[in-house]
Amino acid sequence: MAFELKLPDVGEGVAEGEIVRWLVAEGAAVNEDDLLVEVLTDKANVEIPSPVAGTLAKILAKPGQLVKVGETIALIETAGAVPAPPPEEVPSAAGPGKPAPPGVAAGGPSPAAGAPPQGGRDVLATPVARKLARDLGVDIAGVTGTGPGGRVSEDDVRKAAGPGAAVPAGPPPPMAPLERRVPFRGRRRMAAKKMVLSKSTIPHALLVDEADATNLLALRGAMREVAEREGVKITPLPIVVRAVVAALRNHPAMNASLDEERGEIVFKTHYDIGMAVDAQDGLVVPVIRDAGEKTLVALAREIERLAEGARAGTLGPSDLAGSTFTVTSIGSIGGLFSYPVINPPEAAILGVHKIVKRPVVRDGEIAVRDMMYLSLSFDHRLIDGGTATRFMNDIIGRIEAVSPG
Repeated sequence: MAFELKLPDVGEGVAEGEIVRWLVAEGAAVNEDDLLVEVLTDKANVEIPSPVAGTLAKILAKPGQLVKVGETIALIETAGAVPAPPPEEVPSAAGPGKPAPPGVAAGGPSPAAGAPPQGGRDVLATPVARKLARDLGVDIAGVTGTGPGGRVSEDDVRKAAGPGAAVPAGPPPPMAPLERRVPFRGRRRMAAKKMVLSKSTIPHALLVDEADATNLLALRGAMREVAEREGVKITPLPIVVRAVVAALRNHPAMNASLDEERGEIVFKTHYDIGMAVDAQDGLVVPVIRDAGEKTLVALAREIERLAEGARAGTLGPSDLAGSTFTVTSIGSIGGLFSYPVINPPEAAILGVHKIVKRPVVRDGEIAVRDMMYLSLSFDHRLIDGGTATRFMNDIIGRIEAVSPG
Protein backbone atom coordinates (compact mmCIF):
# COMPACT_ATOMS: atom_id res chain seq x y z
CA MET A 1 0.00 0.00 0.00
CA ALA A 2 1.47 3.37 -1.03
CA PHE A 3 1.45 6.13 1.58
CA GLU A 4 1.46 9.67 0.15
CA LEU A 5 4.09 11.78 1.89
CA LYS A 6 2.89 15.38 1.77
CA LEU A 7 4.85 18.51 2.61
CA PRO A 8 3.73 19.17 6.19
CA ASP A 9 2.77 22.49 7.71
CA VAL A 10 5.91 23.55 9.59
CA GLY A 11 4.12 26.53 11.15
CA GLU A 12 4.85 30.28 11.22
CA GLY A 13 2.70 30.90 8.14
CA VAL A 14 4.91 28.90 5.77
CA ALA A 15 2.93 28.07 2.60
CA GLU A 16 5.59 26.42 0.46
CA GLY A 17 9.12 25.10 0.48
CA GLU A 18 11.95 24.21 -1.85
CA ILE A 19 13.33 20.69 -1.92
CA VAL A 20 17.04 20.93 -1.06
CA ARG A 21 18.00 17.25 -1.07
CA TRP A 22 16.67 13.80 -0.28
CA LEU A 23 18.41 12.10 2.60
CA VAL A 24 17.50 8.61 1.33
CA ALA A 25 17.02 7.31 -2.19
CA GLU A 26 14.25 5.55 -4.04
CA GLY A 27 14.05 1.92 -3.02
CA ALA A 28 15.62 2.47 0.40
CA ALA A 29 13.95 1.06 3.51
CA VAL A 30 12.90 3.70 6.03
CA ASN A 31 11.75 3.52 9.61
CA GLU A 32 9.17 5.74 11.22
CA ASP A 33 10.79 9.09 12.19
CA ASP A 34 13.80 8.54 9.88
CA LEU A 35 14.77 11.87 8.29
CA LEU A 36 13.79 11.77 4.61
CA VAL A 37 14.21 15.17 2.98
CA GLU A 38 15.66 18.61 3.65
CA VAL A 39 13.34 21.50 2.72
CA LEU A 40 14.12 25.22 2.57
CA THR A 41 11.30 27.57 3.58
CA ASP A 42 11.41 31.35 3.81
CA LYS A 43 12.08 30.84 7.53
CA ALA A 44 14.70 28.09 7.76
CA ASN A 45 16.02 24.74 6.53
CA VAL A 46 13.96 21.90 8.01
CA GLU A 47 14.39 18.12 7.77
CA ILE A 48 11.15 16.17 7.33
CA PRO A 49 10.88 12.75 9.03
CA SER A 50 8.97 9.75 7.71
CA PRO A 51 5.59 9.33 9.41
CA VAL A 52 5.53 5.60 8.54
CA ALA A 53 7.89 2.66 8.08
CA GLY A 54 8.30 1.08 4.66
CA THR A 55 10.14 1.61 1.39
CA LEU A 56 10.64 4.96 -0.34
CA ALA A 57 8.99 3.88 -3.58
CA LYS A 58 8.91 7.11 -5.59
CA ILE A 59 10.32 10.63 -5.22
CA LEU A 60 7.89 13.08 -6.81
CA ALA A 61 9.58 16.40 -5.95
CA LYS A 62 13.16 16.82 -7.11
CA PRO A 63 15.85 19.07 -5.56
CA GLY A 64 15.26 22.70 -6.52
CA GLN A 65 11.51 22.20 -6.96
CA LEU A 66 9.05 24.46 -5.11
CA VAL A 67 6.13 22.62 -3.51
CA LYS A 68 3.08 23.82 -1.62
CA VAL A 69 2.19 22.68 1.89
CA GLY A 70 -0.03 19.62 1.50
CA GLU A 71 1.41 18.66 -1.90
CA THR A 72 2.56 15.05 -2.29
CA ILE A 73 6.35 14.86 -2.55
CA ALA A 74 6.95 11.09 -2.36
CA LEU A 75 5.29 7.68 -2.12
CA ILE A 76 6.20 5.25 0.66
CA GLU A 77 5.24 1.59 0.17
CA THR A 78 4.18 0.48 3.62
CA ALA A 79 3.46 -3.16 2.70
CA GLY A 80 6.87 -3.79 1.14
CA ALA A 81 5.36 -4.37 -2.29
CA VAL A 82 7.88 -2.10 -3.97
CA PRO A 83 11.32 -3.77 -3.72
CA ALA A 84 14.59 -1.91 -3.69
CA PRO A 85 16.27 -1.82 -7.12
CA PRO A 86 18.94 -4.50 -7.62
CA PRO A 87 22.49 -3.29 -6.96
CA GLU A 88 23.61 -3.56 -10.56
CA GLU A 89 20.94 -1.12 -11.80
CA VAL A 90 22.25 1.96 -10.01
CA PRO A 91 25.75 3.16 -9.09
CA SER A 92 26.92 3.09 -5.48
CA ALA A 93 26.26 5.99 -3.11
CA ALA A 94 28.96 4.83 -0.72
CA GLY A 95 32.41 6.25 -1.23
CA PRO A 96 35.52 4.07 -1.45
CA GLY A 97 35.81 2.06 1.72
CA LYS A 98 32.51 3.51 3.01
CA PRO A 99 29.52 1.33 3.98
CA ALA A 100 26.26 1.96 2.18
CA PRO A 101 23.58 3.89 4.15
CA PRO A 102 21.14 1.78 6.20
CA GLY A 103 18.50 0.11 4.05
CA VAL A 104 20.52 0.53 0.82
CA ALA A 105 22.42 -2.28 -0.87
CA ALA A 106 26.17 -1.93 -1.42
CA GLY A 107 25.48 -0.90 -5.00
CA GLY A 108 22.70 1.44 -3.82
CA PRO A 109 21.43 4.81 -4.99
CA SER A 110 23.39 7.41 -6.87
CA PRO A 111 23.94 10.93 -5.53
CA ALA A 112 21.47 12.16 -8.16
CA ALA A 113 18.74 10.37 -6.22
CA GLY A 114 19.39 12.64 -3.28
CA ALA A 115 21.82 10.73 -1.02
CA PRO A 116 24.76 12.86 0.17
CA PRO A 117 27.94 11.92 -1.67
CA GLN A 118 31.20 10.63 -0.20
CA GLY A 119 29.70 9.15 2.94
CA GLY A 120 28.71 12.60 4.27
CA ARG A 121 25.23 11.64 5.43
CA ASP A 122 25.91 12.24 9.14
CA VAL A 123 28.11 15.28 8.63
CA LEU A 124 26.69 18.66 9.67
CA ALA A 125 27.19 20.95 6.68
CA THR A 126 25.28 23.50 4.64
CA PRO A 127 24.16 22.50 1.14
CA VAL A 128 26.58 25.06 -0.28
CA ALA A 129 29.50 23.48 1.61
CA ARG A 130 28.46 20.00 0.41
CA LYS A 131 28.37 21.16 -3.22
CA LEU A 132 31.77 22.82 -2.87
CA ALA A 133 33.19 19.58 -1.44
CA ARG A 134 31.87 17.65 -4.44
CA ASP A 135 33.30 20.22 -6.87
CA LEU A 136 36.72 20.13 -5.19
CA GLY A 137 36.78 16.35 -4.75
CA VAL A 138 36.92 16.61 -0.95
CA ASP A 139 35.44 13.84 1.21
CA ILE A 140 33.31 15.96 3.53
CA ALA A 141 33.15 13.12 6.06
CA GLY A 142 36.85 13.71 6.78
CA VAL A 143 36.60 17.50 7.21
CA THR A 144 36.66 18.94 10.73
CA GLY A 145 33.88 21.51 11.08
CA THR A 146 34.60 24.79 12.87
CA GLY A 147 31.10 26.23 12.68
CA PRO A 148 28.38 26.12 15.36
CA GLY A 149 27.83 22.57 16.58
CA GLY A 150 30.77 21.34 14.51
CA ARG A 151 29.09 22.26 11.22
CA VAL A 152 31.39 22.15 8.19
CA SER A 153 31.64 25.53 6.45
CA GLU A 154 32.86 26.46 2.99
CA ASP A 155 36.14 27.72 4.53
CA ASP A 156 36.62 24.33 6.18
CA VAL A 157 36.19 22.61 2.81
CA ARG A 158 38.62 24.98 1.07
CA LYS A 159 41.25 24.41 3.79
CA ALA A 160 40.82 20.66 3.43
CA ALA A 161 41.25 20.96 -0.33
CA GLY A 162 44.58 22.70 0.14
CA PRO A 163 46.09 25.77 -1.53
CA GLY A 164 45.53 26.23 -5.21
CA ALA A 165 42.34 24.15 -5.33
CA ALA A 166 39.77 25.60 -7.68
CA VAL A 167 36.21 24.67 -8.54
CA PRO A 168 36.18 23.14 -12.03
CA ALA A 169 34.56 25.64 -14.34
CA GLY A 170 33.46 23.11 -16.95
CA PRO A 171 32.98 23.89 -20.62
CA PRO A 172 31.08 27.10 -21.45
CA PRO A 173 27.60 26.81 -22.97
CA PRO A 174 28.04 26.52 -26.72
CA MET A 175 25.69 29.42 -27.53
CA ALA A 176 26.68 31.69 -24.65
CA PRO A 177 30.44 31.54 -23.97
CA LEU A 178 30.37 34.92 -22.22
CA GLU A 179 27.68 33.95 -19.71
CA ARG A 180 27.55 31.82 -16.61
CA ARG A 181 24.12 30.57 -15.55
CA VAL A 182 23.17 29.11 -12.17
CA PRO A 183 19.77 27.94 -10.93
CA PHE A 184 17.71 30.66 -9.28
CA ARG A 185 16.69 28.80 -6.16
CA GLY A 186 17.46 28.30 -2.50
CA ARG A 187 17.58 31.18 -0.05
CA ARG A 188 18.17 33.70 -2.84
CA ARG A 189 14.84 32.79 -4.46
CA MET A 190 13.04 32.85 -1.10
CA ALA A 191 14.43 36.30 -0.32
CA ALA A 192 13.47 37.53 -3.79
CA LYS A 193 9.87 36.44 -3.32
CA LYS A 194 9.68 38.31 -0.04
CA MET A 195 11.15 41.46 -1.58
CA VAL A 196 8.63 41.36 -4.44
CA LEU A 197 5.79 40.89 -1.94
CA SER A 198 7.06 43.85 0.10
CA LYS A 199 7.50 46.28 -2.79
CA SER A 200 4.29 45.27 -4.57
CA THR A 201 1.99 45.47 -1.53
CA ILE A 202 3.54 48.10 0.78
CA PRO A 203 3.74 51.78 -0.24
CA HIS A 204 7.28 52.58 0.91
CA ALA A 205 8.35 56.03 2.06
CA LEU A 206 11.90 57.00 3.01
CA LEU A 207 13.34 59.28 5.70
CA VAL A 208 17.10 59.91 6.04
CA ASP A 209 18.82 61.71 8.90
CA GLU A 210 22.17 61.67 10.68
CA ALA A 211 23.27 60.99 14.22
CA ASP A 212 26.35 62.05 16.13
CA ALA A 213 27.86 58.71 17.16
CA THR A 214 30.81 60.11 19.11
CA ASN A 215 29.35 59.16 22.50
CA LEU A 216 28.24 55.79 21.11
CA LEU A 217 31.81 54.93 20.16
CA ALA A 218 33.03 56.14 23.54
CA LEU A 219 30.53 53.84 25.27
CA ARG A 220 31.61 50.93 23.10
CA GLY A 221 35.23 51.58 23.99
CA ALA A 222 34.44 51.80 27.70
CA MET A 223 32.58 48.49 27.59
CA ARG A 224 35.09 46.62 25.45
CA GLU A 225 37.07 45.19 28.34
CA VAL A 226 33.95 44.11 30.24
CA ALA A 227 32.52 42.49 27.12
CA GLU A 228 35.76 40.66 26.35
CA ARG A 229 35.72 39.16 29.83
CA GLU A 230 32.22 37.88 28.98
CA GLY A 231 33.52 36.43 25.71
CA VAL A 232 31.64 38.81 23.38
CA LYS A 233 32.48 41.76 21.16
CA ILE A 234 30.64 45.07 21.52
CA THR A 235 29.72 46.67 18.19
CA PRO A 236 27.54 49.77 17.59
CA LEU A 237 24.54 47.53 16.73
CA PRO A 238 23.44 46.51 20.26
CA ILE A 239 23.60 50.16 21.34
CA VAL A 240 21.44 51.16 18.37
CA VAL A 241 19.00 48.29 19.00
CA ARG A 242 18.51 49.42 22.59
CA ALA A 243 17.78 52.98 21.38
CA VAL A 244 15.33 51.62 18.79
CA VAL A 245 13.37 49.60 21.36
CA ALA A 246 13.08 52.61 23.67
CA ALA A 247 11.80 54.72 20.77
CA LEU A 248 9.33 52.00 19.73
CA ARG A 249 7.76 52.16 23.20
CA ASN A 250 7.07 55.86 22.63
CA HIS A 251 5.81 55.44 19.04
CA PRO A 252 3.62 52.29 18.92
CA ALA A 253 2.64 52.78 15.26
CA MET A 254 6.23 51.91 14.32
CA ASN A 255 5.85 48.51 16.02
CA ALA A 256 2.58 47.66 14.28
CA SER A 257 1.35 45.68 11.29
CA LEU A 258 -1.73 45.79 9.05
CA ASP A 259 -4.16 42.85 9.01
CA GLU A 260 -5.81 43.59 5.68
CA GLU A 261 -8.09 40.55 5.80
CA ARG A 262 -9.72 41.72 9.03
CA GLY A 263 -9.28 45.42 8.38
CA GLU A 264 -7.32 45.99 11.60
CA ILE A 265 -4.07 47.61 12.68
CA VAL A 266 -2.23 45.29 15.06
CA PHE A 267 -0.13 47.12 17.68
CA LYS A 268 2.56 44.83 19.11
CA THR A 269 3.41 45.14 22.80
CA HIS A 270 6.51 42.97 22.54
CA TYR A 271 9.78 44.05 20.96
CA ASP A 272 11.34 41.30 18.88
CA ILE A 273 13.89 42.97 16.61
CA GLY A 274 14.85 41.44 13.28
CA MET A 275 18.46 41.92 12.18
CA ALA A 276 19.29 41.54 8.49
CA VAL A 277 22.35 39.33 7.96
CA ASP A 278 24.29 39.25 4.70
CA ALA A 279 24.73 35.47 4.35
CA GLN A 280 26.51 34.03 1.32
CA ASP A 281 23.44 32.25 -0.06
CA GLY A 282 21.03 35.16 0.48
CA LEU A 283 19.64 37.61 3.01
CA VAL A 284 18.63 36.11 6.38
CA VAL A 285 16.69 37.96 9.10
CA PRO A 286 17.04 36.27 12.51
CA VAL A 287 15.14 37.71 15.47
CA ILE A 288 16.41 39.13 18.77
CA ARG A 289 13.66 38.07 21.20
CA ASP A 290 12.61 40.50 23.96
CA ALA A 291 15.33 42.93 22.92
CA GLY A 292 14.16 45.51 25.43
CA GLU A 293 14.80 43.21 28.37
CA LYS A 294 18.45 42.50 27.57
CA THR A 295 21.59 44.27 28.77
CA LEU A 296 24.07 45.55 26.20
CA VAL A 297 26.33 42.55 26.80
CA ALA A 298 23.38 40.14 26.46
CA LEU A 299 22.30 41.91 23.26
CA ALA A 300 25.83 41.67 21.88
CA ARG A 301 25.98 37.95 22.70
CA GLU A 302 22.63 37.24 21.06
CA ILE A 303 23.49 39.29 17.97
CA GLU A 304 26.74 37.36 17.63
CA ARG A 305 24.97 33.99 18.00
CA LEU A 306 22.28 34.84 15.47
CA ALA A 307 24.73 36.26 12.92
CA GLU A 308 26.96 33.19 13.10
CA GLY A 309 23.98 30.83 12.88
CA ALA A 310 22.50 32.73 9.93
CA ARG A 311 25.74 32.52 7.95
CA ALA A 312 26.19 28.84 8.79
CA GLY A 313 22.56 27.97 8.07
CA THR A 314 22.02 26.43 11.52
CA LEU A 315 19.15 28.58 12.82
CA GLY A 316 15.75 27.00 13.31
CA PRO A 317 12.31 28.46 12.49
CA SER A 318 11.96 29.90 16.00
CA ASP A 319 15.01 32.12 15.37
CA LEU A 320 13.76 33.37 12.02
CA ALA A 321 10.12 34.36 12.46
CA GLY A 322 7.96 36.80 14.37
CA SER A 323 9.98 40.02 14.32
CA THR A 324 8.07 43.25 14.97
CA PHE A 325 10.64 45.73 13.59
CA THR A 326 13.86 45.19 11.64
CA VAL A 327 17.28 46.84 11.70
CA THR A 328 19.72 46.39 8.82
CA SER A 329 23.28 47.41 9.60
CA ILE A 330 25.49 47.70 6.52
CA GLY A 331 27.91 50.31 7.79
CA SER A 332 30.77 47.83 8.02
CA ILE A 333 30.49 47.28 4.25
CA GLY A 334 30.23 50.92 3.19
CA GLY A 335 27.87 53.19 1.32
CA LEU A 336 26.48 56.60 2.27
CA PHE A 337 22.92 55.49 2.98
CA SER A 338 20.38 53.04 1.58
CA TYR A 339 16.65 52.64 0.92
CA PRO A 340 15.95 49.40 2.81
CA VAL A 341 13.00 47.19 1.86
CA ILE A 342 10.43 46.62 4.61
CA ASN A 343 10.26 43.10 6.05
CA PRO A 344 6.54 42.25 5.74
CA PRO A 345 4.25 42.42 7.63
CA GLU A 346 6.21 44.98 9.66
CA ALA A 347 5.58 48.71 9.42
CA ALA A 348 9.17 49.92 9.09
CA ILE A 349 12.86 49.08 8.84
CA LEU A 350 15.88 51.12 9.97
CA GLY A 351 19.13 51.21 8.00
CA VAL A 352 22.28 51.86 10.05
CA HIS A 353 25.26 53.09 8.08
CA LYS A 354 28.98 53.67 8.41
CA ILE A 355 30.41 55.99 11.04
CA VAL A 356 32.87 58.56 9.65
CA LYS A 357 34.60 61.58 11.09
CA ARG A 358 33.21 64.82 9.64
CA PRO A 359 33.36 68.50 10.52
CA VAL A 360 30.10 69.72 12.05
CA VAL A 361 29.01 72.87 13.83
CA ARG A 362 28.64 72.56 17.61
CA ASP A 363 27.85 75.63 19.72
CA GLY A 364 28.84 77.91 16.86
CA GLU A 365 32.20 76.21 16.42
CA ILE A 366 33.42 73.69 13.85
CA ALA A 367 34.25 70.38 15.49
CA VAL A 368 35.23 66.95 14.19
CA ARG A 369 32.65 64.36 15.25
CA ASP A 370 31.87 60.72 14.43
CA MET A 371 28.75 60.97 12.27
CA MET A 372 26.39 58.25 11.05
CA TYR A 373 23.49 58.28 8.56
CA LEU A 374 20.25 56.50 9.42
CA SER A 375 17.59 55.64 6.84
CA LEU A 376 14.03 54.71 7.77
CA SER A 377 11.68 53.02 5.29
CA PHE A 378 8.09 53.01 6.52
CA ASP A 379 4.65 51.82 5.41
CA HIS A 380 2.81 55.00 4.41
CA ARG A 381 -0.56 53.30 4.98
CA LEU A 382 0.16 53.12 8.70
CA ILE A 383 2.70 55.86 9.32
CA ASP A 384 2.71 59.52 8.33
CA GLY A 385 5.83 61.57 7.78
CA GLY A 386 5.43 63.36 11.10
CA THR A 387 5.26 60.12 13.09
CA ALA A 388 8.29 58.74 11.25
CA THR A 389 10.29 61.92 11.87
CA ARG A 390 9.45 62.03 15.57
CA PHE A 391 10.45 58.36 15.85
CA MET A 392 13.75 59.05 14.09
CA ASN A 393 14.40 62.07 16.32
CA ASP A 394 13.80 59.87 19.37
CA ILE A 395 16.35 57.30 18.16
CA ILE A 396 18.93 59.97 17.33
CA GLY A 397 18.47 61.68 20.69
CA ARG A 398 19.05 58.41 22.52
CA ILE A 399 22.14 57.53 20.45
CA GLU A 400 23.66 60.95 21.07
CA ALA A 401 22.82 60.91 24.78
CA VAL A 402 24.54 57.63 25.68
CA SER A 403 27.36 58.04 28.16
CA PRO A 404 30.42 55.88 28.80
CA GLY A 405 30.25 56.78 32.48
